[in-house]
Amino acid sequence: MDEHRDDEGAKTGMWIFIFTELILFGGLFIVYSVYRYLNPAAFHLAAEELDTFIGTANTVILLISSMTIAMSISAIQYQNKKLTLILMGVTILLAVAFMVNKYFEWSGKISHGIYPGSPTLMEASQGEILFFGLYYAMTGLHALHIIIGVAFIAYVMRLVVKDEVQHDNFTILENSGLYWHLVDLIWIFLFPLFYLIT
Repeated sequence: MDEHRDDEGAKTGMWIFIFTELILFGGLFIVYSVYRYLNPAAFHLAAEELDTFIGTANTVILLISSMTIAMSISAIQYQNKKLTLILMGVTILLAVAFMVNKYFEWSGKISHGIYPGSPTLMEASQGEILFFGLYYAMTGLHALHIIIGVAFIAYVMRLVVKDEVQHDNFTILENSGLYWHLVDLIWIFLFPLFYLIT
C-alpha cells in the first residue's frame, strides 16, 4: 500500500495553528499596551530592573537559530543528511543556550524578591506589579513554546535519522521550521516591549 501524503494539508494546518498562536500573543500584546499607556512611569521604572545585555544576547541566539533551522531545510533538499542533522542539532543547542540565559535572569529576579506575589513586589506601585506580572506570564509562555519547539525539532531529527524525512518528503521539517520562526517572531516583539522601553 502506498503511504497517503497530504503535504499541502499539513502546511495549511501548521499555518492555521501559527495564526491561533499569533492571536493569543496579540491579545497579550494589547493588554501590555493598555497597561503601559496607563502606567508609563511605573513601566519605565520596572524595565530598568531587566538586563538589556541578556535580552540582546537571547535575541541574537534566536535569530541565529532561525537561520540554522532554515539552512537545515535547504540541506535536506540537497540530500545532505549529515549537514541537516548538524544544523538541527545546532538549533537545539542555541535553544538550550536561550533557556539557560532565561533561567539565570529569572533566578536573579526571584532571588531579589521580584516575582508575582512576593512581599518586595507588593510594596511597589500597581504599575510595577502589572509590569512584572506580564513579564513573567509572557516570557514564561514564550519559554514553554521554546520547550515544545525543541521537542518538535528533536522528533523530526529522529525521522531524518531513520530516513523518513528525505529530499522529496520534508514537509514535517518545514513545519518544524515554521514553528521555530514563530517562536523567534514572538521574541522579536517581547524584547523591545520589556527590555528597551527605558
